[in-house]
Amino acid sequence: MSALTILVPTRGRPDNLARLWQGFLDTCVEPTRLIALVDNDDPQLVGYQALADRLEGEPFFRMVSGPRLRLGPTLNVAAPIWALRSDAIGFMGDDHLPRTVGWDGRYLAALERLGSGLVYGNDRIQGAALPTQVAMTSDIVLATGAMVPPGAVHLWLDNAWLALGQALDAITYLPDVVVEHMHPIAGRAEWDAGYAEANTDERSDADRAVFEAWQRDDLPRWVQQIKEYGRD
Repeated sequence: MSALTILVPTRGRPDNLARLWQGFLDTCVEPTRLIALVDNDDPQLVGYQALADRLEGEPFFRMVSGPRLRLGPTLNVAAPIWALRSDAIGFMGDDHLPRTVGWDGRYLAALERLGSGLVYGNDRIQGAALPTQVAMTSDIVLATGAMVPPGAVHLWLDNAWLALGQALDAITYLPDVVVEHMHPIAGRAEWDAGYAEANTDERSDADRAVFEAWQRDDLPRWVQQIKEYGRD
């Protein structure tokens, strides 16, 4: 079992994934796994396969391919599987980049203090306001069967993680742990087809509606399931 597993859904950006893996090599101090979740219809699948071939035998990197489900559903399929194999499970986008050496150890220490809960670092865009990258104790996923509100496709996922952590009174922000979001809104990347598809008013409105319904109808049940998980 790994202490921490980070899920990275990625599409059309094998170079970003290679950059992120190098970031892990440069900054991780724990045996932290990176699980790349790749669509089997990805237009850059050859590039992803070349990266996987180059990293064959690397114990803390794995690439898993499957049908395209989009970000939220992909996490909800993968997270329960990997939560069984990890003490904590997290998310980064292929446009995140850890900068702080030992970020993973800091995340694990914060989660150990919480016992059950969530932790996030400074992405240099949202800061404390939103966990655009996150880690959580695996009991959260195992208790609820999900990592994000079912039905949410891409946006408002970080709002859900924040709301869940606040409802549990178990979320920690580490301002000095930098996991930079290399996003076009900060001038750190070029807009591409993936950003264009995900960041529309229609997508935001639809995902916000899912988030608000989940917060109203399902969040109390999630909190109860998490608090009761593991009790005899």
